[in-house]
Amino acid sequence: MASDTDCFDVIVVGAGWAGLGASHYLTRAGLRHRVLERCRIGETWRTQRWDAFRLNTPNWGSVMPGDEYDGPDPDGFMTRDEFVALLEGFAARNCLPVETNTPVSELSLDEARGAYRLETPQGALWARNVVIASGSLNRPRRPAVTRALPLDLLQLDASDYRNPAVLPAGAVLVIGSAQCGGQIAEDLAQAGRRVFLATGRVGRMPRRYRGRDMVFWLRRSGLFDVPRKDFVDPSGRIMGRPLLGVGHTVSLQSLSAQGVVLLGRFTGVKDGQCLIFAADLEENLRFGDEASGQFKRHIDAYIAREGINAPAAEDNPDETVAPRLPDPPILSLDASECGLASVIWCTGFEGDFGWVKVPGALDARGQPVHQEGVAERSGLYFAGLDFASTRKSGTLLSLTEEAPRLISHILA
Repeated sequence: MASDTDCFDVIVVGAGWAGLGASHYLTRAGLRHRVLERCRIGETWRTQRWDAFRLNTPNWGSVMPGDEYDGPDPDGFMTRDEFVALLEGFAARNCLPVETNTPVSELSLDEARGAYRLETPQGALWARNVVIASGSLNRPRRPAVTRALPLDLLQLDASDYRNPAVLPAGAVLVIGSAQCGGQIAEDLAQAGRRVFLATGRVGRMPRRYRGRDMVFWLRRSGLFDVPRKDFVDPSGRIMGRPLLGVGHTVSLQSLSAQGVVLLGRFTGVKDGQCLIFAADLEENLRFGDEASGQFKRHIDAYIAREGINAPAAEDNPDETVAPRLPDPPILSLDASECGLASVIWCTGFEGDFGWVKVPGALDARGQPVHQEGVAERSGLYFAGLDFASTRKSGTLLSLTEEAPRLISHILA
């Protein structure tokens, strides 16, 4: 067994909101621990968000444990840099034991010592428990067909996009119409770029409804608290989060009204130059409309059931505007003929856990095996995973519930 002098009670890997939140509760519990951060506090937020990015959660909900928002704009939305400053301030005020520029290259379990070994550039560290809070959405996913696209096209992932000015002159194809895709397409359109958007079967929510931000209703009505088991299909697939604009509603219709050319789902490349799209654009538009309607009906029923005095529902111009659809539908694009210069992949993210070498900790896809953040291996935990426990998991609103639960498990 590792001795008390050279073995921490807990080591947290990652100093984003999940890692700092775990450290906060570990400090309150009196557990000897360290937070190891590969670079700077909030590194993923610094380096994998575009310049105009803002949090989707209003300021009133974008707070760390024990904090309250006391600024002038509770219904506003923090910028990328404001959120990084919030994280840095939280760590400093609470004197959290964060070691920056300390990447973990390998995590292993020494069963003979009964402790976990973490390899860093400064040497090995030992801990009885490890909380992995390095993020489950920091490695972009691209389909294999990306290699078939014309070689002269600049291909970027959403995490590499910064602003329209850094892209070469010419049209831009955004592939994927969930939150990143919709918001990036709008960022480009507002800069005057010609934008094509390959859509998919993605839900949509209005930004505000019946006098409140949608996040308020999601939390208040219980939609955010739906347990994971109730929205995972038999194959283990989870429908991604719906398209939600920041500060206003973003819909496929509203994007088309801004000049974005809507396409169906991207399906492949023909003859090395022609990009092919499915004939499902109208179906994708309808799916978004139906999802928005379902959210509204749920909230209407909740308001009626609880007797809440809320304003009557009003039409949202961003949802009721008539879509401007290509006629006939565009089923193929010749990259050269349409002046296409860039492709931005907004096709989802996963976690980068290749450094975790603990048997049974990861599945065949290299993603965590866990139950509500608790791994099968004793002493191993995952914090901040998307949809780990409920629909709220993976958002800042889950922190004050899920982090204390993990720390209680450690103390048990």
